[in-house]
Amino acid sequence: MAEPFPKTIAHDTDAKAAGRSRETSKETRGTLAWRVVDIAVGAAVGVMSGVMFWVFDGLSYGLFPLLTLILPGSAALLHALFYFPATLGLLIVRKPGASAYVLLVASFIEVVLGTKYSVSLVVIALVQAVAAEAVFALFRYRRWTLGVTLLSAMAIGIVYNFYLLFFYYQAFSFFSPRGLIGTVCELLSALVFAGFGSWGLCRALARSGVLGRFASGR
Repeated sequence: MAEPFPKTIAHDTDAKAAGRSRETSKETRGTLAWRVVDIAVGAAVGVMSGVMFWVFDGLSYGLFPLLTLILPGSAALLHALFYFPATLGLLIVRKPGASAYVLLVASFIEVVLGTKYSVSLVVIALVQAVAAEAVFALFRYRRWTLGVTLLSAMAIGIVYNFYLLFFYYQAFSFFSPRGLIGTVCELLSALVFAGFGSWGLCRALARSGVLGRFASGR
């Protein structure tokens, strides 16, 4: 009859496994903890984005009505120019809350520079940030691939599209021609600017060496 597995060995094995689990947990928390450089660079990305938002906002006064005149709903093709930093901030900083932080800073800068929007910018920024963060959170902020970035961009586009239909375009149903065209254009915009655009910009910054202190730059 074979001897039973010694209890001391079993206890040692369990203790080692528990120790490794605690070390992994501490390492994960340390990786996701914000550093001073994360705050500084996130703010810089937010300021840059806010200035770009202000420029795009000025251009939109002429472009959006023109696109709407050509094809109602097609103005959504440019919407992601106002939320691509949601994914860009996450790709660069790689910390929970990076999307919200960058977008809120950008919204503040846009308001300071002058815009027809005010408090609604904060609400919209938070809606977009929650959508972006939710996808990366599903992967526990461990996967920073193009595929996850595209999923995050799509999530922003879907959520923002329904936000607009519910609060701004109540006269149009989702299944109306205007609703369907707007939805398709919103998703295309999200993929191009918040998906491939943010991914390509982050890769370009990494190659330039400016992200040397970040995991995204290595």
